[in-house]
Amino acid sequence: MNSKDFLPIILGSDENAYGNVRLIHERYGIKPLLLCSRLLIPTMNSSLFELVQIDRFDNESVFPGALLKILEKYASPNRKLVVIPCSDYYAGMLSRHYSTFKGLIANHFISESLLDTLDTKDKFYKLCEQHGLDYPKTIVSEPNERETALNEMEFQFPIVVKPENSNAYEYLHCEFEGKKKVFFFDTKEEYLTMVRSMNKSDYQGKLIIQEFIPGGDSSMRVINSFSDDNGIVKLMCLGQPVLEEYTPKTLGNYAAIISRSDMAIYAKIKKFLEEIGYIGFSNIDMKYDSRTGKYMLFEINPRLGRSSFFVRAAGLNMIAALIDNVVYGKNENTVYSDQTTLWTNVPRSVLRKYVTDPALTAEINYLYKQKKVLGSLWYSKDLNLKRILRVSRYYFGHINNYRKYYFHKN
Repeated sequence: MNSKDFLPIILGSDENAYGNVRLIHERYGIKPLLLCSRLLIPTMNSSLFELVQIDRFDNESVFPGALLKILEKYASPNRKLVVIPCSDYYAGMLSRHYSTFKGLIANHFISESLLDTLDTKDKFYKLCEQHGLDYPKTIVSEPNERETALNEMEFQFPIVVKPENSNAYEYLHCEFEGKKKVFFFDTKEEYLTMVRSMNKSDYQGKLIIQEFIPGGDSSMRVINSFSDDNGIVKLMCLGQPVLEEYTPKTLGNYAAIISRSDMAIYAKIKKFLEEIGYIGFSNIDMKYDSRTGKYMLFEINPRLGRSSFFVRAAGLNMIAALIDNVVYGKNENTVYSDQTTLWTNVPRSVLRKYVTDPALTAEINYLYKQKKVLGSLWYSKDLNLKRILRVSRYYFGHINNYRKYYFHKN
């Protein structure tokens, strides 16, 4: 294995991007390129990558040409270029413009036609229907139907309301009073206040209105997977979130995850991914419905999740699975994670206060005692003074964020 055999190119600069940079450094000891329009806190003051900052790189009019120039600059006959998107919009643009890159990218992504069947929640639910997968009762509202959408609601409050893709470029860049990644409403009046504010913005996407599945953060489940170019799933890791984030812009993002093993879930999701011919990384969110004993699927993302470093806590390396397959042609049997470990993006004091289930609290304490706990941003080989100070402010800032924004979902 030679570090000159390949060059990883990371697209993005959030926790997901830093986690992937760290995975590459841990396994291969090399510096990838990191391409972004601006650095976010998780990647600031890091020495683990070579930064290429490109103005408006996340814009569809800029991205294809800018990435092609980078690929042509670093292309070499004996070196493969492996591109790793860290957001939905980068992943989407790679699928839509893949032919633009002249075969210079060694790894592949799902086709534009497959992307078009799952890149929004309403499309994904149609796919679930076709493949016998469960999902919440849902109303899909067009922009001009927002104020009247609840008239056809056949389920009760509370409700959950989300943009069709909260990670899409259009929603991320719109602004309106009260904007959140996901909304929880107990009354029609609360819902109407939000949509009237939204209607003053330039957001023209659909709204997804759903029944609230009973249960708190720990009822959620997440699966990160890697599928090879033949559409065969090669690695799967299941996690049980024990706490989510609560600030408006990150509401619903996972703050702490315990890795789990459930062969029934693995088998069901593997069958689905292989039936649709999925390629590359996937991240699927679901919630256990205690009323029916079923797992209700929420969405699929065509990239690793922001919290995907929980897979590393479980002893597996998603990036290595990609590199081994694409660069070195390894064709191993499917690996299913079976370890129980904790990944956390927040201080232990936050977990002590806001994880209230006694069994989970005891398990978290046990995992700390056994030193089976890992975080994405604290990496011993990347802790210069400036980074320590910046990451510390960000990390311990979660304490105030929970104090200000936390609410009981039940």
